[in-house]
Amino acid sequence: MLKYAGYDIVFQEIPDEVTLALNLSGCPNGCPGCHSPHLQRDEGEALTPGALERLLERYGREITCVCFMGGDATPGEVAALARHIARTTGGTIRTGWYSGRPALPPEFDPLAFDYVKLGPYREKLGGLNCRTTNQRLYRIVRTGSHSDGYGSPDDRSPNGGTAARPAESLFRMTDITSRFWRR
Repeated sequence: MLKYAGYDIVFQEIPDEVTLALNLSGCPNGCPGCHSPHLQRDEGEALTPGALERLLERYGREITCVCFMGGDATPGEVAALARHIARTTGGTIRTGWYSGRPALPPEFDPLAFDYVKLGPYREKLGGLNCRTTNQRLYRIVRTGSHSDGYGSPDDRSPNGGTAARPAESLFRMTDITSRFWRR
């Protein structure tokens, strides 16, 4: 069961979005230098569809996006909640997932999200605002075509070069990490 250990309305995690960031606990990644080590513990309140609806009732007019910060232990549950947001809001609120995984897990449903951040935090490489970061933020664009699934050849393959999943012909992932960098 997913639990959340707090939330906030933020402006930097997803470019051009006013985001309700839900801090999910039970992170299995254990990244050295993690900025939120308390989220490695199993604590907080259950994040159910009802709890999510209450947050949307309270903040839905103030936000444009909901971002799940974590949930790496149960990405299928995170995707189910993202789909619930789309149904509840008629698709007017976008969704994102911040994962510390280096690649997309097999149970990840890209069509449930508008954004996904991949990559464990590596202190020496910095976060998304550093040009040296290993982390990447992708914008997921639904294509409905049989493209390569990732857009231009410059986009990094978020699944680590493994074989494409069938759904990948329905979307492409565009790396927008550079939006965090100062010019």
